[in-house]
Amino acid sequence: MKKIIGIYQAPRGHWVGDGFPVSSMFSYSNHGKYLNPFLLLDRAGPTDFPPSTEKNRGVGEHPHRGFETVTIVYSGEVAHHDSTGKGGVIGSGDVQWMTAASGILHQEYHSDDFMKTGGTLDMVQLWVNLPAKDKSASPGYQLLKSNDIPNIALPNEAGTLRVIAGDYLGHQGAAHTFTPLDVWDLQLNKGKTVGLQTKVGRHIGLVILRGSIIVDGRANLNEGELIILDDSESNIILEATDDALVLLLSGDPIDEPVVGHGPFVMNSHQDIKDAIDDFNSGKFGRIAETH
Repeated sequence: MKKIIGIYQAPRGHWVGDGFPVSSMFSYSNHGKYLNPFLLLDRAGPTDFPPSTEKNRGVGEHPHRGFETVTIVYSGEVAHHDSTGKGGVIGSGDVQWMTAASGILHQEYHSDDFMKTGGTLDMVQLWVNLPAKDKSASPGYQLLKSNDIPNIALPNEAGTLRVIAGDYLGHQGAAHTFTPLDVWDLQLNKGKTVGLQTKVGRHIGLVILRGSIIVDGRANLNEGELIILDDSESNIILEATDDALVLLLSGDPIDEPVVGHGPFVMNSHQDIKDAIDDFNSGKFGRIAETH
């Protein structure tokens, strides 16, 4: 049975721009260090927004370098544009996997349709580290539509598992990743139990986004909590005590220094200085006018 490293509650929330009220479930500066190569996870919502004809809510143009951002939308719509010329709208069930790597500018905001209709916004954004050799790669963008993400029925009607990245029993995830990792999106049915085979040598993070579960018959978790399990044995058992939405994270650790400053995550303080200099000198490109 895996050892429990810790159970953590969502901290007090804060706003990112005027469109995303978030709680940072972990970051590389705290207990998130156990979840290497994952750097950070922000939970945004669920928050109800009224219809509006004002300027689209969101966060304006800002840079990133050295890692990837993964945005998973459960409800609502988020639009994105970046300095590679890519962009679009991600809706319920969709995932955006953006590779900042050598440097990107992007902006995120509520879609035009969501602004007009209003509704509930519920999403998470995950930061995934890149190895030093890939931090200088060209930036990129993957739009993973809901229908393109494998959705596997779990045994005994326990629920479903979406393979966003990695693999589950031979079912390959939709995302291309630079290092081996699993991002599994679990919908669990109340009163059901399921055993999951994970990989030895990886810490496991379980983020409870909705409902409640019992892990390995001994840890009760509720919405807004994170449990981190150690890298021993590979099996975990989840029992849903209510209908639950759970995000499972595991990956091969990247054994390199992590030095971060705001939107940049690199390997040294000199790397950070270079990133700031390159951003200030315009080397991250520009975003074409969209609206």
